[in-house]
Amino acid sequence: MLPEVTATRYVTPLREGGSLPGLMEADDLGTYVVKFRGAGQGPKALVSEVICARLARGLGLSVPDLVLVDVHPVLADGEPDQEVQDLLRRSPGSNLGIDFLPGALDFDPQAFPVDPELAGRVVWFDALVGNVDRSRRNPNLLQWDGLWLIDHGAALTFHHRWPSAPTFDERTYDASDHVLLACSPEITDLSAEVTEELVRAAVDDVPAQWLADEPGFDGADAVRAAYVERLLGRLAARDIWQAALAESVAHPRPPQRRQGPPGWLTGGGDV
Repeated sequence: MLPEVTATRYVTPLREGGSLPGLMEADDLGTYVVKFRGAGQGPKALVSEVICARLARGLGLSVPDLVLVDVHPVLADGEPDQEVQDLLRRSPGSNLGIDFLPGALDFDPQAFPVDPELAGRVVWFDALVGNVDRSRRNPNLLQWDGLWLIDHGAALTFHHRWPSAPTFDERTYDASDHVLLACSPEITDLSAEVTEELVRAAVDDVPAQWLADEPGFDGADAVRAAYVERLLGRLAARDIWQAALAESVAHPRPPQRRQGPPGWLTGGGDV
């Protein structure tokens, strides 16, 4: 389970993302980028962050440490920004803290070349979890004595439409705008490193309270089982999406500007 800390001070909002995370200090003297349950993206973004972080580490990729941050609404009283006040009051209890990496730089493939084998691991991982947010425009990678992966709230897109979730298993992954294509990624099958034990441990790290109210499920355990089933199904279907991934990396097409909502949200089309 993730360590638990208590927030002691809200330092500043981080307005780069759409969910308005905040930099907060905690009673363990740590500083964390906190993502809130009450943000517009809701708890599913936090669920995705937790599961993807554990899976990424299973592949030897660097992800900042995660903690559960207990936020008391009284912290909102001293904030001058009404939007921040409202967000803190909507997010009492456990929220997600991501270890702040002081001095980290935004990733630029021209300034920080990445080994093709490592680049291939990241691209394969993103294809496994359906991460749609690792683009040239928004890399969600940091350079901090090496390459660090952040911001996986847009992955695991199947949990936004559970009735159509089985289609995720064979869904191809559009890598045409992936930031690491500039590093000539070497795509290899890494499925042997993503064991059933790892998948179950990743899902078990998610707090039950973030899962308990999922419509159509009888409690958090049933939701956990659904996540495990879907991720194992994705692994079992890897021959389909992995072949398409390798082809898209070898022969990338110009990135297309998406029109309208993504297919996973409307029930059709690939991510």
